[in-house]
Amino acid sequence: MLAALLLTTVIYWPGLAGSWLFDDYPNIVDNHGVQPSEMSIPALVRAALSSPASDFKRPLASLSFAANYIAIGLDPHWMKLTNLSIHLLNGLLVFMLARLLLRSIDRRKTPAFSGAAEAATLFPAKTPSITSNRSAFTAEAVPKADLAAVGSSNHAGIVAALIATGWMLLPINLTAVLYVVQRMESMANLFVLLGLIGYVAGRQRMLVTDTGTFSRDDNGCSAGTRGFILCMLSIIIPTAVGVLAKETAVMLPLYALLVEWVLFHFCTATGRRDWRIIASFLLVLVLPTLIGIGWLLPNLLKPEAWATRDFTLGTRLLSETRIVVDYIRWTLLPTLDALSFYHDDFRISTGLLAPWTTLASLVSLVALVALMLWLRARKPLAALGIALFLGCQLLTGTILPLELIYEHRNYFASFGLMLAVVPLLAVPRSFSFARLRYTLLAGLLVSWATLTAMTAYAWGEPLRLAQELAARAPQSPRAQYELGRTYIIDSHYDPASPFTKLAYAPLEKAAALPNFSILPEQALIFMNARMQLPLKDAWWDSIVTKLKTHTPGVQDESALASLTQCTRDGQCVLPPERMKQAFAAALSQPAPTGRLLAIYGDYAWNVLGDHALGVRMTAQAVDASPNEPAYRITLIRMLAVTGRHAEADRQLQQLAPLNIGGRLDGEIAKLEVLLNSR
Repeated sequence: MLAALLLTTVIYWPGLAGSWLFDDYPNIVDNHGVQPSEMSIPALVRAALSSPASDFKRPLASLSFAANYIAIGLDPHWMKLTNLSIHLLNGLLVFMLARLLLRSIDRRKTPAFSGAAEAATLFPAKTPSITSNRSAFTAEAVPKADLAAVGSSNHAGIVAALIATGWMLLPINLTAVLYVVQRMESMANLFVLLGLIGYVAGRQRMLVTDTGTFSRDDNGCSAGTRGFILCMLSIIIPTAVGVLAKETAVMLPLYALLVEWVLFHFCTATGRRDWRIIASFLLVLVLPTLIGIGWLLPNLLKPEAWATRDFTLGTRLLSETRIVVDYIRWTLLPTLDALSFYHDDFRISTGLLAPWTTLASLVSLVALVALMLWLRARKPLAALGIALFLGCQLLTGTILPLELIYEHRNYFASFGLMLAVVPLLAVPRSFSFARLRYTLLAGLLVSWATLTAMTAYAWGEPLRLAQELAARAPQSPRAQYELGRTYIIDSHYDPASPFTKLAYAPLEKAAALPNFSILPEQALIFMNARMQLPLKDAWWDSIVTKLKTHTPGVQDESALASLTQCTRDGQCVLPPERMKQAFAAALSQPAPTGRLLAIYGDYAWNVLGDHALGVRMTAQAVDASPNEPAYRITLIRMLAVTGRHAEADRQLQQLAPLNIGGRLDGEIAKLEVLLNSR
């Protein structure tokens, strides 16, 4: 494990020199909330609630970004180093969890746990010793084939270390490390892994018995009861803390259920059903799931829930069958073109045979489920690994209107595949074809390490990364846009720079590719305006056409915000009629977002000088997003300047309930001074 940790550090180290990318900007670089100027309760509350990534705000992850900023400043190197440290810590937790699982194989009604002693070591009892009926834990309780598979305690440790090594080196997990914002994913799964370790150890405690009588501590609490309490706390507390980093931690109870189903069979040490465990999962998993589905499903069935996507609920479910099968291939047998970071060139499935791989993938997944059921009694670890992989996809690969593909969604799922594959290859020497298995495992480890090292090197320099990703995904609009944007940055807005000429081709290619935002056109206009070069009418026409034909997304809003800021700051001279046409096209779509309305209000007030329009748009932004204080603060300032003091006072009173933890104290004080001065 020490060698694996050192190797992982060496491989990832070149990538720490890289810069920000994609969603890093709205979540960190342009998010002043995670850049506090002081260590105070209001500043920390403001940081915790500043994330635009989710309605749940992911406060724990945001606070970690703020901690980095307070310690070092806005330096991506140290942010990425923090991510790498979390990844290494998760690697250690994967090792501990894999070792516990390897020692917890259950093939009969009476489980045999060579890891019971380890559980007592990790979570020691208050009593001097735990008595046990040794006859229930002898080798005869488990088939010889299973004992051979698990081998000695030392062999289980080696296999666990190999599982952790493979998992840390998997290329598909790179974005959870070097893509700064995805600390949300790695941090959430830190608590998931801790919770599973506690659950398995607690279940082992529950199965330590002496002719059916558990030893008791000084308070009369049996070892079984203490184990049960540990199980429940290991599910509830890590889930509650983990979701503060990212919602994916909510899957912990499901993972624990899968471990229970495959390894422990909901049984006591004597083979009877353990109704405490069954009742607990009904409370911590089944009931919350039913409540969550009942809350989400009515809205998800409405067409407007999918208005900003180029897929529907049905086409999403069809597409995800292919994507999940791709995830398996990308994890175990990755290639450069597969792990391209940008996957917006994916062809959406519109039917079982459109494309035909949809049906093939659906059949493959059904076969994988059947294989899991068949392996449960024969190779429980392999069955558990498959179950964990598939279970991980249930949140992000089913009914939620998220983007279709992201590599970092496999951060935990890839552990399931490692658990399924590595123990089958790292068998004791007495197994048939052992040398061949060792060779295959070594080949996989070397290929994973090599591809991760190559990709980490590319991530170490922005232009190198942009060129690499554009080459991996030539039909990806995002990849081509990012390459053009990087050329613009390196040109330093100098018309004579060689990078200036290079920027046009990828940006115009991105603009021409279907189903993409107005970001490429915005970048072309932004660049030429900054350099005082001519602006093509075709760029403006393309913006208006796109905004009229699809509901503006976050990227479209960001593009309009960028053009607004450039004009407001005096860096760009843009034709007002063209800008008004763009905003009119965007606002022609139903239910415009508060952000879009606020951007137009900003443009109307600061660029057009139309204060009435600015107030009207900002007021509509407040109505569309009543829990966003920034829009209401802007509206109060506008009302105060235009002499509408009574309305400003009413808005200030409505701002008070949003002042959670004093995060708006400074802004409210400034507004009160402004209102009192008039």
